[in-house]
Amino acid sequence: MRYAKLGPTDIEVSKICLGCMGFGDPKDDWLAWTIDADATREVVRHAIDLGINFFDTANIYSHGTSEEYLGRALRDLGIPREDVVIATKVYFNEGKLSAEAIRREIDLSLTRLGTDYVDLYIIHRFDYDHPIEETMGALDEVVESGKARAIGASAMWGYQFADMQATADAHGWHRFVSMQNHYNLLYREDERELLPLCRRMGVAITPFSPLASGHLTRPTWESNSVRATQDKQTKAKYDAAEAMDMPIVTRVAEFAEKKGCKMSQIALAWLFAKGVTAPLVGASKPRYLDDAVGSLDVELTPEEVASLEEPYHAHDIVGFH
Repeated sequence: MRYAKLGPTDIEVSKICLGCMGFGDPKDDWLAWTIDADATREVVRHAIDLGINFFDTANIYSHGTSEEYLGRALRDLGIPREDVVIATKVYFNEGKLSAEAIRREIDLSLTRLGTDYVDLYIIHRFDYDHPIEETMGALDEVVESGKARAIGASAMWGYQFADMQATADAHGWHRFVSMQNHYNLLYREDERELLPLCRRMGVAITPFSPLASGHLTRPTWESNSVRATQDKQTKAKYDAAEAMDMPIVTRVAEFAEKKGCKMSQIALAWLFAKGVTAPLVGASKPRYLDDAVGSLDVELTPEEVASLEEPYHAHDIVGFH
């Protein structure tokens, strides 16, 4: 495993982050493909064995049971709290990013996780309903109280991220150290403004959907997996651009055959070549993490990066408004 600092902090994270959206109880009609507590523990166990120390969840995932299952797995495995980096999120809840909501939701998340603090507290989206000053002030309180070591942001426009950072600076508050955005070979719209802004600010880039919900792991568009057939979010994000994106998928498959590796490893190696700190990789089975970690050994030349990018055309914005 390789490690990197999380933006300007001293927090050291593995270059692969285990995305925990697939953990949790599906009974409340969240996601049909989530895995139970026992399966979660085995995935977490294998992640730890591979050197992964970075785990990302959210208060909304499976109505909080993702946080519960992750916290329980770490305790059951006897993992010292200081040996792991836990990130969770706030926004898709009553009050969104109001001060009241942030204060309430951080405490609820800590209770579900069974810990006194999270390492990274992320706002899941930009809140149009509450003043930036209110949100940033409340997030600063979370860090100052010791309930989070740092704060991060997720999918939003570049100008919104800049405004929030500027507000923090104007008040002497803690600023965001990471950006969790939608970024992969099939969706590169944040290369226009958000990602250059993050790099200029020294902000860590920790993208979600690095494998385009499986589309960058197989040479065909369709799949018979439970997630591919039942995940409405995946279909909404990618199906409209199938014709435009299949040449990219084909190119990834060609590179994988040429280099003797998995398509997923080519897709992740491309992200590392673009300066990504740690992509979020979900796994419903322990063995899937082996492929992700193996991507760290795949090297792409600048010419190969350019070739992978060549078929791309501008996409409609998906994931936020």
